[in-house]
Amino acid sequence: MDVKKVLFISQEIAPYVPERRLSQIGRLLPQTIKEHGIEERTFMPKYGMIAERSNQLHEMIRLSGMNVIIDDTDHPLIIKVATLQQAHFQVYFIYNEDYFASNRIDELEMNVSPEDNDERSMFFVRAVIESIRKMRWMPDIIQCTGWISALAPVYIRTLYGDDPSFRDAKIVTALCNEEIAGPINSRLAEKMHMDGIPKNALKPIMGKELNLDELMTYSLNYCDAVIQCEDGVSDAVLAAAGDMPRLQLMEDADLQKVKPFYDSLFD
Repeated sequence: MDVKKVLFISQEIAPYVPERRLSQIGRLLPQTIKEHGIEERTFMPKYGMIAERSNQLHEMIRLSGMNVIIDDTDHPLIIKVATLQQAHFQVYFIYNEDYFASNRIDELEMNVSPEDNDERSMFFVRAVIESIRKMRWMPDIIQCTGWISALAPVYIRTLYGDDPSFRDAKIVTALCNEEIAGPINSRLAEKMHMDGIPKNALKPIMGKELNLDELMTYSLNYCDAVIQCEDGVSDAVLAAAGDMPRLQLMEDADLQKVKPFYDSLFD
């Protein structure tokens, strides 16, 4: 089967945030797929450092207005969109003032208030999933990039496992040499269970404060393939990927391998 639709759930996309390998990959993967004529949808958080006027963000009224309930609290969802002119694709920005700054700040929110990173990740992932359902759009590949997207495979394979939007999709995680500011709150599993995630799926993380390796290892249990994007990825995370299909995307020249790699997951 030839891949026709790819959903990108990205933590960072350059030039909206400072350039590093993670944000480069956030831009290069959808750009490459778009150049192959493949339909894509690309989502990232609307961080406070992203200037709305200069980047020409505008609100998507038809997608905004939903509420995402986390820990028994309603959090209104606002979605904005902009066209990344250099790469010729649109980016959908997930925003809520409880998790992302309304004023311009110079640091990413996950570093400024790491105590909220559990709910910040839950909100972002749930918002993307519900937006795709509202669009009635069915991706063949779901590409997760950055730790803030790590809960997406868990939600998609459990809570949304029978949803026609995701049922037949393959989930791929990009592995970069990244860090996380402080551990993830030990109530993460409790809050996910309140969302409807079954307890048996949460047993490995129940009551634990998770570091980056533990979060990514947990996420990989629900993935179909990985793309390694740079050196320095934790040995524990690479080991957790086991023998699942793996693409080495260490140089930009390797981008030509992405489309065949995606296609091969359906062989």
